[in-house]
Amino acid sequence: MVLAGKMRWVGIAVGMALLAGCGGGGTGAGGEMAKAGATKADPAFLAEQEAWRNQRLEALLQPDGWTSLVGLHWLELKAHYLGSGARIGNGVRFAFGPEKMGMIARDASGAWSFTPESGVALTLNGEPLKERVALHSDHDPEPGVIGFDEGKGQVTLIRRGDRDALRVKYADAPTRLQFAGLKYWPADPSWRIEGRFVAHPPGKTLPIADIVGTQNDSPNPGAVEFERDGQTFRLEALGEPGGELFFVFADRTSGHGSYPAGRFLEAAWPGADGKVVLDFNRAYNPPCAFTLFATCPLPPPENRIDLAVAAGEQNYVSPVH
Repeated sequence: MVLAGKMRWVGIAVGMALLAGCGGGGTGAGGEMAKAGATKADPAFLAEQEAWRNQRLEALLQPDGWTSLVGLHWLELKAHYLGSGARIGNGVRFAFGPEKMGMIARDASGAWSFTPESGVALTLNGEPLKERVALHSDHDPEPGVIGFDEGKGQVTLIRRGDRDALRVKYADAPTRLQFAGLKYWPADPSWRIEGRFVAHPPGKTLPIADIVGTQNDSPNPGAVEFERDGQTFRLEALGEPGGELFFVFADRTSGHGSYPAGRFLEAAWPGADGKVVLDFNRAYNPPCAFTLFATCPLPPPENRIDLAVAAGEQNYVSPVH
């Protein structure tokens, strides 16, 4: 089952096919488009963008960053043996780690526990793991992280809809060690746009589908309206007070210069004046642009805009296949 996550490529392909339509029939998203809309930038703006891009790259390349993902294993049975060995009966086979790691099991209430293999050096949240423990998911206040190979590897339990899976990261993943770098359109201050926040009634949610076929209702506090090239556009925002606004969007560069399944963007929560700054120079790729083993949200229909956002991060082409 080491390649179990790759079976989800069908979902990725469907998502890409749906979203690529945002770019059909438009101008190509290469250098000519960037030159046409470029505005001369001052050194302070360029330095600020460069600092953000460096932080973005550093986060991606952390030993447990998104480029370290090596497995996504859906738990279909009540119990699975875990390990990298060829003879993992009734189990989940990892690409890295001990041949036999232990067993994960679900009780009648749906809670998961993990029993380590005797004599195998493992940790749980940094502490030595020697006996059966409850394994909490990413939806719990304190998710459990099983460490192996002296901290190089991590196993976590994730929940998507009504399904559970094990996510595996490894510091020596080929996708991390052979990372090809990030490419951007030239930083352009004209793509830092001040918009207007239009609040929704408290408690409103928006259905957000993800790349693996599940759907969740996400808090949708409002939308941001902005103008570009004489037209008004609108993006639905996700998030809750006290945090940032989060946008999942596709545009006419999706599949034509930027990642086909859309990009992410963050913005500060609006102040009393309702103004929100959307800096599309900081639009960035979801984890699925770098790995087959992520479960990224897809842009809702409301956020597929008829505008070529020739700013921010471009599509990533991996040297690892």
